[in-house]
Amino acid sequence: MGRLCWCAVFDKPKSSRVWKREALESMRTFCLKAIVLSGCVAASLAGGLQAQTISSEEAHRKAEALLKQMTVEEKVGQLNQSSGIVMPFLGSDKPDELVAQGRVGSILWLHDTKEINRLQHIAVDTSRLHIPILFALDVIHGYRTVFPVPLAMASSWDPSVEEQAQRLAGQDARAAGIDWTFTPMVDIARDARWGRIVESAGEDPYLGAAMARAQVKGFQGDGLGPDSILACVKHFAGYGAADGGRDYDSSYVPEELMENVYLVPFHAAEQAGAGSFMSAYMDLNDVPATGNKWLLTDVLRKDWGFKGFVVSDAFAVGNLVTHGFARDGADAALKASTAGVNMDMASQTYTNNLAKLVNDGKVPQSTLDQLVLPILEAKYKLGLFDHPYADESKMDAVLSRPEGLALERKLAGRSMVLLRNEDHALPLQKSLKKVAVIGALADSMEDIEGGWTVEGMFGGERKSHPVTVLAGIKNKLGPDAQVTYVAGPQMGRLYPSMLDLITGKKPVPPATAEEAADWIAKAKAAAADADVVVAVLGEASNMSSEAASRATLDLPGIQQQMLETVAGAGKPIVLVLENGRPLDIRWASEHVPAILEAWYPGTEGGNAVADVLFGDVNPGGKLPVSWPRVAGAEPLYYNHNLTHEPEDRITFTSRYWDINSKPLYPFGYGLSYTTFKFDHLQLSKKSMKAGEATEVSVDVTNAGATAGDAVAQIYIHQRYGSASRPVRQLKGFKRVTLRPGETQTLTFPLGKDELQFFDPQAKAWVVEPSTFDVWAGEDSTAYLHAELAVE
Repeated sequence: MGRLCWCAVFDKPKSSRVWKREALESMRTFCLKAIVLSGCVAASLAGGLQAQTISSEEAHRKAEALLKQMTVEEKVGQLNQSSGIVMPFLGSDKPDELVAQGRVGSILWLHDTKEINRLQHIAVDTSRLHIPILFALDVIHGYRTVFPVPLAMASSWDPSVEEQAQRLAGQDARAAGIDWTFTPMVDIARDARWGRIVESAGEDPYLGAAMARAQVKGFQGDGLGPDSILACVKHFAGYGAADGGRDYDSSYVPEELMENVYLVPFHAAEQAGAGSFMSAYMDLNDVPATGNKWLLTDVLRKDWGFKGFVVSDAFAVGNLVTHGFARDGADAALKASTAGVNMDMASQTYTNNLAKLVNDGKVPQSTLDQLVLPILEAKYKLGLFDHPYADESKMDAVLSRPEGLALERKLAGRSMVLLRNEDHALPLQKSLKKVAVIGALADSMEDIEGGWTVEGMFGGERKSHPVTVLAGIKNKLGPDAQVTYVAGPQMGRLYPSMLDLITGKKPVPPATAEEAADWIAKAKAAAADADVVVAVLGEASNMSSEAASRATLDLPGIQQQMLETVAGAGKPIVLVLENGRPLDIRWASEHVPAILEAWYPGTEGGNAVADVLFGDVNPGGKLPVSWPRVAGAEPLYYNHNLTHEPEDRITFTSRYWDINSKPLYPFGYGLSYTTFKFDHLQLSKKSMKAGEATEVSVDVTNAGATAGDAVAQIYIHQRYGSASRPVRQLKGFKRVTLRPGETQTLTFPLGKDELQFFDPQAKAWVVEPSTFDVWAGEDSTAYLHAELAVE
């Protein structure tokens, strides 16, 4: 039909240019409607309606051809991302009229599929060039089936966990009409006070890079196409280094630290083919990231060769005025566009100012075209010009797939970290008859899934039916067991989070003294009557994520009092943590025999917790962060430099006089129901030239009586050179399942990619002649050691 449409136009005399232009527009509308409504395309003649993946070259060619037909206003429209909902504190720009005028390129904060299709129809049917809209949403860790939060999935030390979870999340989102997700967040998080640590992969650039690549592949597959969803890598860059761990505050990061740590996972995501990036909110070294040409042009595009597009974080273009960086909206649009921000998220700053800047010659037409082109290319690659609408009749069947819940339960169990297990307190026996479950989080469906869930967050019905820890324990023990539940008061926070503001949720006031005493008495009585106590404590889900930084890491509310009370009952006790960051659990680490870090484990999280507690799953997760003793120790990370150390090393054991400065639990730490032995660390070359490579091998043996997962970790240290290097750096890891008595020999490459660093003196990446320490083991304190000489 497409060929017939074009022939009908160009069979007319060449002199009828006006007629041809009008006919072209009419026939394009006719053809597109016919494609969408009846499926009459060439592919349908062969019996298929599936949109076909097109190459980058073809997408570029089509985008260039379309760009030539666009007015300045229509081009600026593609750079405008409008809000699709009314927010309690922001209102809405009511995008219908702008969509009809071709002045909206994307819409966010909308997950109502009927409304998505309605707005898409306006764009496709009404706008002059019929360009479809990109619908974007924060699909952070699942759509209807909610997976563990990113910090939890990183705790698996298994990139396939991230890839599998985001593959299903992307399929679900695409079925619901969402074709662009603001994920992955790959910011390095070295400070547990920072609320958005929950969305990260933790503190390490090597582990972070592996998880970044996995998420991009999960969302986009082997290449962006009609069956994938566009990934957006955020927040570019240095956002996690905010002063004091305070969200949105400025970051001051020297270039060598940016290159060696903070940019590493971003570069990995770009190399994996990520189609879009998001600029960050904060000032980076006094230049806001959303107006930072060094970041967005010099590093991202020139150094790395990025071909996709950059969207600002919400309102960040307009906020360049708030920063004191831009004089007014016009100046903000000028600085953001020339720095390299393709799309303005929700602030309307481009809509109100950019066309005039172009017409006045302040922004070159070529710059505008460069900003628009990759957005059009992404829409072609996603197949939106062929199939712009979601199939509402099939959506619920996709979103409610039972295999999704089975996968979620498996990945949740794979992400949990056993922090303590004195005298083999775990696993529990399934023959237990009386169990006391303590804590408000134990039966909270909202908190088990964590923050940034799609359904329910922006209004509407929550359809995921999450399983709480209380329900999971009851499911595991069956009807014959007596499970007593004492919730305790809800945890309150003094100030609302960003999600609270979006949803209009009011802060919960703290419990009164009388309420606290009553709950503690109930918990004590329940513990006294139980065979075992399971205390499910931590943070409510709105206590972490955006605008949810903390000055302390204490257990909120009266949870610590409840824990100490039930522990005093003399019964076996297990602490299960639901949280988005490390917490101050010094008392528990000395008085509670078993501690399981479950994070926010997702829709099937309660069943997954029960699987681990009762031994159906042997925990194998490892910490992606160094666990602090107190908030005052933050920022805390294992890969610090050696720096000065007093000569009296016997008495100098801490950099604080009032507390041990070492972490409570080191980076990479995690226990199992079995034990592992590491032996025979060898290098295929003990000496080599810079640019060559050696191979590290180590034997890992399951020395216990239970099958389990070992995570072998390889660390290095460069002893001397042109710059001080970190005391240890992760440079390899593998998670393997071993039967009792089984030994596997694992190998890891050690070459240029692992040994190089950005030299602050040479301002270049180098591999220097030096002696390198190499360690292998279960965490960042690994002791099995070898030496490598690089000449």
